[in-house]
Amino acid sequence: MGQPTMFGNCLYACLKKYKSGFTLMELMIVLLLLSLLASIVAPMITKSINRAKESSLKEDLFIMRKAIDDYYADKGQYPPELEVLVEERYIRKIPTDPLSGEVWALVRSESEDEEQGVMDLHTQAEGSGIDGIPYQEW
Repeated sequence: MGQPTMFGNCLYACLKKYKSGFTLMELMIVLLLLSLLASIVAPMITKSINRAKESSLKEDLFIMRKAIDDYYADKGQYPPELEVLVEERYIRKIPTDPLSGEVWALVRSESEDEEQGVMDLHTQAEGSGIDGIPYQEW
C-alpha cells in the first residue's frame, strides 16, 4: 500500500476518536431500562406459575373425585384407601398435590352401616386461590 490519502487520514482520526466505548452514563441508562423491564415481567411470570398450579390442582381433584364416585357406583361402598383405586384400575396413579407436595387430606364416610371409606379429598395447602376461595375448600 502506498501513502494514505488525505481522506484516509481524516477517516482514521474520526474513527479513533469514537472508538473509546460506552460512557458510564450510557451503561447506567441501559441497566435502568433492563431493571424496569424485569420488574414488570417478574410478577406476570409468578402469577402464571400460580395459575398453572391451581389449574393442575383442580384437574387432579376432579379426576380423583370421579374415580371415588365410580368406585362407589360399582361397589356400593367407598374405597378404604386411595391405593385401592390404583389396584382396581380406576386411576393409573395417585397424583401428588401440586400446591403443597404433601399427601391429600382425606374425608372419610361417616356411615355406620359400612366400612369407613374415602368419600372425598382436599389439599393441605394454606392460602387462597386467585378467586379468593381457600384451597382447602376446593
